[in-house]
Amino acid sequence: MITPTPPVARKEPTIIEQIGRVRSDEYAWMKDDNWKEVLRDPTKLAGDIRAHLDAENAYTKAMLAPTEALQAQMFAEMKGRIKEDDSSVPTPDGAWEYYARYEPGGEHPIHARRPRGRDDGEEVLLDEPALAAGKPFFQVAASRHSPDHALYAWAADEQGSEYYTIHIRDLASGEILGAPVESANGDFAFSPDSAWLFWVWRDENARPSRVYRRAARGGEDVLIYEEADEGMFLGVGSTSDDSHIVIHVGDQETTESLLIPAEAPQSLPVIAQPREKGVKYGLDRWGDRWVIRTNADGAVDFKLATSEASMPSRDTWRDWIAHQPGRYITGFALYAGHIVRAERVDALDRLVVADRAGDEHVVSFDEEAYALNLDSGYEYDTAVTRFVYQSPTTPRRWFDYDMASRERTLRKTQEIPSGHDPALYVARRLQAPAADGELVPVTVLMRADTPLDGSAPLLLYGYGAYGHAMEPTFSIRSLSLVDRGWIWAVAHVRGGSDKGWGWFLDGRKDKKENTFTDFIAAAEHLCAHGYGRSGRIAAYGGSAGGMLMGAIANLRPDLWGAIIAAVPFVDVLNTMSDTTLPLTPPEWPEWGDPTRDVQAYDRIAGYSPYDQVAERPYPPILATGGLSDPRVTYWEPAKWVARLRERTTGEAPILLRINMEAGHGGASGRYDFLKEIALDYAFAVWALERGWAP
Repeated sequence: MITPTPPVARKEPTIIEQIGRVRSDEYAWMKDDNWKEVLRDPTKLAGDIRAHLDAENAYTKAMLAPTEALQAQMFAEMKGRIKEDDSSVPTPDGAWEYYARYEPGGEHPIHARRPRGRDDGEEVLLDEPALAAGKPFFQVAASRHSPDHALYAWAADEQGSEYYTIHIRDLASGEILGAPVESANGDFAFSPDSAWLFWVWRDENARPSRVYRRAARGGEDVLIYEEADEGMFLGVGSTSDDSHIVIHVGDQETTESLLIPAEAPQSLPVIAQPREKGVKYGLDRWGDRWVIRTNADGAVDFKLATSEASMPSRDTWRDWIAHQPGRYITGFALYAGHIVRAERVDALDRLVVADRAGDEHVVSFDEEAYALNLDSGYEYDTAVTRFVYQSPTTPRRWFDYDMASRERTLRKTQEIPSGHDPALYVARRLQAPAADGELVPVTVLMRADTPLDGSAPLLLYGYGAYGHAMEPTFSIRSLSLVDRGWIWAVAHVRGGSDKGWGWFLDGRKDKKENTFTDFIAAAEHLCAHGYGRSGRIAAYGGSAGGMLMGAIANLRPDLWGAIIAAVPFVDVLNTMSDTTLPLTPPEWPEWGDPTRDVQAYDRIAGYSPYDQVAERPYPPILATGGLSDPRVTYWEPAKWVARLRERTTGEAPILLRINMEAGHGGASGRYDFLKEIALDYAFAVWALERGWAP
């Protein structure tokens, strides 16, 4: 068989001088000068760039042709684990209960409601399959009914570029009300009286910068708030008791809330507590008091405070649930008679329920690794909340929980049509010692009969950024590797909040390299205990986790038998220096600002995967991206692959696949997305079978 020839990207060195530093980027031409227009209309991509990406896709397809049968088989397995006519547990609100359901074979859900307590009388609110028909990409970011149940609004993206359009429908007439609204992030809220819609607008750089108000049934758009700091994100919502509309402002270090009384929705917002650099807070109204979650006064893992003032400025806050290091308070939900707070301790979730008198109890489970998530619902004056429990071996289970009687009612168990026996699998929680003595949690899933002698192929997943925790959830996808004798593991590295907010702080800015060395420590620990062996590990990560993949490829190429980098953030120095990109100023708190800070420049240059590619043998690498991705632009993986292929001294293939019809999240349909996962997994199997590790 003739081996396909990889594309050779032309080199056009671009010299970049920045705060006393000079670098050369020979593949800068891959960034289309017209990239903003390309995000909206991919047909405007420059011809030479399109030709190069098409050639890369063709090469990857040819190289992976021997895996097509395996891809098809894995896709069929994953699809077989999805209930085709699935539906969500109905969520009550007043006289109605709301839910989403799929038709057999449907890629997108139908949103509907029916009279409360009945199984008939369905009313379709939003028919996503009809709206998606004929479109290569369609995704609804948010949808909700108005409090009076008369209107329904949704925000849709038809390109994958995260340009959302909000529509409002009159449910009685079916009429679309007013002109569509273009939104920055798909974020919107009805006022509690249902008369007004509030939404976040995006500027020319695709950043959220304004909040507007409009009469929900159509009318003039009124600017009510404009944010001067281009690094801040915006959001809108309302308090649990419907007393206020809330505008959320913040980045990863600092937050601020502005309030509008629900009784006066046309008034201008008033700041609750002015922003203080490094202080984060979020608030909600609990009838006669405010509840505030904050890291103020050194509460690294957050505490809860209360305020009985009408405007809850910080001088009115009174500590309620004190800060405990290692007990990370991730959020809370308020009901008329109860509060439920979500906590994470040593990478495990729990819920704590308290009544207004302060009597509390814990909701938790006994497995070594599991995820427990609150689904707070629509209603405030209720004693029933809902949570979802799952583990790597146990499919999702939805429980209604009576907060007064403590009775659990199982409402739904995730059905696996092709069958699933949890007893066939084992989930374990290991602790890998990092170089500085910290213990890195590692969650492992395998079949109970898998030998622990290093012979099993190992997939190790990692992320480690923005404070996002990698919760030990059930996956219909990972079983397609595990059932083939693989061991699936997740390294809960620093940069996430798996062990608290301090765990995140220890994996960002000047401590970013902890993320990379934690992942390597997890791999070495797994090998030392028989869960794998060097050169037989497939490393997998996406987005910022793709940056992790690029870093560990440079640091320890010998460990990996394959690396899968999905939409990888690998051109860190160039991206964090380009202030025209949507996320650059908002992400300086995470990475540092190399446009003004020499130390930040040198630090980023020292680990940025694209900048650190060197002449060394690299393992097989598959990088994927989306042409319409505004978060990790298509040219990042394209440039990285070109430089890797030019400089590697090994024989392992370096592959690139760009989805020309999608963005950051890949394909939008529930089945189409699985085809991309099946390709990733088949690549891992193929690479390890051929033994290309350095």
